[in-house]
Amino acid sequence: MQRLSKRLAAVASLVKQGSVIADVGTDHGYIPVYLCIAGIIKGAVASDINQGPLSSCKALVEQEGLGGKISVRLSNGLDGIGCDEIDTIVIAGMGGELIADILSRCDYISKMHVVLNPMTHPEIARKFLYDNGFEIVNDIIVEDCGHYYSVFDAVYTGNVDKKCRADYFLGNIKDFSQKEYFVHLINYLNKKSMSGEDYSDIIDAVEKKVNDNG
Repeated sequence: MQRLSKRLAAVASLVKQGSVIADVGTDHGYIPVYLCIAGIIKGAVASDINQGPLSSCKALVEQEGLGGKISVRLSNGLDGIGCDEIDTIVIAGMGGELIADILSRCDYISKMHVVLNPMTHPEIARKFLYDNGFEIVNDIIVEDCGHYYSVFDAVYTGNVDKKCRADYFLGNIKDFSQKEYFVHLINYLNKKSMSGEDYSDIIDAVEKKVNDNG
């Protein structure tokens, strides 16, 4: 079975049994191939905007004999994927800004289970979800080869509750044991504060969460 990195394994762990996924920016197709072989998903659309990685994905799909379950497709975001083809959207390995842009251009997003792994600015992806009526269900910090990543999933409820800025950085995180991630986040916010904008409210909220769960 295809082995996944800790980061991608965390993403895969949030996909529900029996789903049909769109893996947007699939790169080599590791996630859909793993999930198919493990019997977790019924099928997938593996899409990428670049032909190079898509060719690698297609080769892996054919090697594993999964051509009947995984459709490999050249697509800009979700533009070439229909609502009736999938029930779950997986986007891993992009920046939070790009993820929010891709989701904002999808007119059927409210019908989807969404699993995200922003490599940068997870707060922007969380803000998009909150502003558009989604509830973040699982929100985890994963350490992989000395780097820390945010991985979370969300479902549409239609409720748009008022959020403070700290909510976009903390989301629904319940496990604060990855202390280095939060130290790095606080240092990052302190540096940004030097440019003139006040981030003390967010820093205070992060420090309180870490101390309360220490």
